[in-house]
Amino acid sequence: MDRFFRILKKSRAQLLQLPNVIGVGVGHKQVSGELTGRPALIIFVKKKVPAGSLARVQQVPAFIDGLPTDVIEIGEVRLLSLRTGKERPAQPGMSIGHYKISAGTFGAVVKDRVTGEPLILSNNHILANGTDGKDGRAAVGDPILQPGPYDGGLEKDRIGTLLRFSPLLRSFQEADCPVAGAVVRAGNLLVRMVRPQYRLKIYRLYQGDNVIDAAVARPDRPDLISDEILEIGKVEGVAGVAPGQGVMKSGRTTGVSRGTVTAIGVSLEVELGNDEKGWFVDQVVTDMSSRPGDSGSLVLDLEKRAVGLLFAGSDRYTIFNRIDRVLSRLEVEF
Repeated sequence: MDRFFRILKKSRAQLLQLPNVIGVGVGHKQVSGELTGRPALIIFVKKKVPAGSLARVQQVPAFIDGLPTDVIEIGEVRLLSLRTGKERPAQPGMSIGHYKISAGTFGAVVKDRVTGEPLILSNNHILANGTDGKDGRAAVGDPILQPGPYDGGLEKDRIGTLLRFSPLLRSFQEADCPVAGAVVRAGNLLVRMVRPQYRLKIYRLYQGDNVIDAAVARPDRPDLISDEILEIGKVEGVAGVAPGQGVMKSGRTTGVSRGTVTAIGVSLEVELGNDEKGWFVDQVVTDMSSRPGDSGSLVLDLEKRAVGLLFAGSDRYTIFNRIDRVLSRLEVEF
C-alpha cells in the first residue's frame, strides 16, 4: 500500500481541484456497492455526474501512475453537531422539543388527513412534555423549539406549536379528589414536624394501557421544515413489521443505526420519569441501538418505508410504536 500513499500524496492537490471532488484516500475498489478487496485510490465526490457532462480535463482518470481509481459518491459532509444545532429548514433526525423539556428527535413530516397541512411528528414526551392532558405539563399552542432546550434552544428558536397528542396513561397516578387532598395536607403537617424533607402523597391505580407515545406540532411556516430524513432521505410509504425484519432510524443522539426486529405484539411496563410508570401494549422490540435523545425517531424498513415511532429502550434493545397506530390515533398520513 506504500505506493498508493506515495501517489496519493503526489496527486492530492490536483485531484481536489476537479469539479465535485471533496476528498481522496486509499481503500478497496467497489463494484455495484460491494468491496472487491483490490486496493485503489478512492476519490470522494458530492454527487456522481455522467462523464459526458465534463470536459476530459475535469474527469477523474481511471488510472493514476498505473494505479486504479474508484469514484465514490459521499454526499455533503457535515459536522455531526448539525443534529443538535439550529437548522432551517429543520430535518427529521434533528433535535427538537417542547419548551419545558430537554430534547428529543424530530421524527418525520406528516400531513393532516383533513387539511393536508404538513405537521411535525414526534413523541408525546418530546412535544407535549409527557402530559396526560390533565396535569398541566403542556397545552395545545405551547411553543416547540428546534433545537430542543437541552441543546440550547431558546424562545427565538421556536419552529412551531403543539397541535395534538395521544395522552399517556400511568400505572399509578396521584389522587386528585377533595377528600384525598385534605388527607394529604393534614398528613404533611405531621410528617414535616419529624421529616421536613418528606412529602406525603396518595396514589390511585390508573387503569388503562398505552398504545402509542406520539404527538404532532404545527410548524409556524411550511418552509421551516423539510420532509427528507437526515442521512436517509424521503419516506417511501408505510409498511407492516415482522420478526427478523431489518429496520433503521435517524436519531438526534446516535444518528443512523440499523437492527433486526426481535419481537412484535409486546406488552411491557415502561418508566415514564418522575417515579411514574405506564403499561404499553402491541409494541415492537428491536436490537437496533439507541440512546436518550433518540426518542421520536421514525423507524423505517430497509426500503425506507415507515414502520414505527421510537419511544423507549434499554441498554440492549429499542422499543417502538407501530406506525399504523400512530397515524390512526393522530389523524395524519404520509
